[in-house]
Amino acid sequence: MSFRETTGNGRNSTGTAKPYEVPKRTLWQAYQLVRKNRGAAGIDGQTLDEFDEKLADNLYKLWNRMSSGSYFPQAVRRVDIPKKSGGTRPLGIPTVTDRIAQMTARLILEPKLEPCFHADSYGYRPGRSAHQALAVARQRCWEYDWVIDLDIKGFFDTIDHELLLKAVDHHKPPAWIRLYIERWLKAPAQDDTGERYERTMGTPQGGVISPLLANLYLHYAFDAWMARTHAGNPFERYADDIVIHCKTQAEAEQLHDEIKRRLADCKLAVHPDKTKVVYCKDRNRKEDYGTTEFDFLGYTFKTRISRWKSGKYVVSFTPAISKKSEKAIKETIRGWRVHRSVMCDIDKLSERFTMILRGWVEYYGRFRISELNGVFWMFQKGLVRWAMRRYKRFYRSWKGASRFIVSIAKSRPHLFVLWEWRLIPVG
Repeated sequence: MSFRETTGNGRNSTGTAKPYEVPKRTLWQAYQLVRKNRGAAGIDGQTLDEFDEKLADNLYKLWNRMSSGSYFPQAVRRVDIPKKSGGTRPLGIPTVTDRIAQMTARLILEPKLEPCFHADSYGYRPGRSAHQALAVARQRCWEYDWVIDLDIKGFFDTIDHELLLKAVDHHKPPAWIRLYIERWLKAPAQDDTGERYERTMGTPQGGVISPLLANLYLHYAFDAWMARTHAGNPFERYADDIVIHCKTQAEAEQLHDEIKRRLADCKLAVHPDKTKVVYCKDRNRKEDYGTTEFDFLGYTFKTRISRWKSGKYVVSFTPAISKKSEKAIKETIRGWRVHRSVMCDIDKLSERFTMILRGWVEYYGRFRISELNGVFWMFQKGLVRWAMRRYKRFYRSWKGASRFIVSIAKSRPHLFVLWEWRLIPVG
């Protein structure tokens, strides 16, 4: 009999009641979600495929430990990953078992918290997306002259455990969820050299339940406080990335100071260099101020020439892919070394790159897709250089190889999204 078929009623094999009622069906659902999301191994080195070798036994052991209160998470595996702005940030990777345990708790806790969250919180929430936050931010930048581009310094690493657990207690979760949240928060981190880092604050980025806990923390630290004290200043928040709208510069500067004090009361700090007050300059707002652009979710909002449906050109304050995002994409394309893939035919190149290209277009092309031209042309040039190398007997010149690639684009546009959507001219 498989684990999912033994739904049980919270009792062990002898019929003795367990201290905690952890639903087997929910744990099975959690496993399926973790399996779908894949992910790297934790500090124990166990992969999902290895976990599956004794799936029923592993799930039963986890359920038995969680139900009895004897479940203690292992240390999270610490991996430092590069940041777009330079430097690195620590990513915490729980073991497969701990990811399933966290997902089980999340599946039960999230429906209890969702109705309480603010309408302008978009990050890591079901049915909400970054594009929704960007669209609302764009509309409000047209309505409000000023923006506070708010950055919280080291947010995930500085969350206060006592305040977070107080917020969790407010929603009266099942006792086992409350117990294990505290244990997950206190679990140390361990890098690949074996060095351990004890944690007295923060929740690791990479943890399954961390985004939900982070949203809960900022709901009370920021969202609810803004709704209560500054209802006239709408905002968009995606995790710890926040944009707040104001009518005047004086209002923005005063609100900035109040937010700084509020976050300090909640054991958080405003980043002094990355937080700024921005003027949304356009055709109707022509004053000169020092800062007239900001980045949000990989896009830069700034003054641009826009073309209306009527054909008229106007000066507007709109988003488009940021220079940081464009640079990161170009570095990735450069690392592909498309021109050296001479052993691959065009179909193999499509198989290798098309999904990544499509993902970039679908995310960064939602607003002002023309700003992706530099990325498209860089990839197209890589294909031309590939043709010159692979078919050097026939296409020794750039012009001839370029015509060959264009001929493929015309006859088989489905191979690459930049051809399919005619994002670059193909004749």
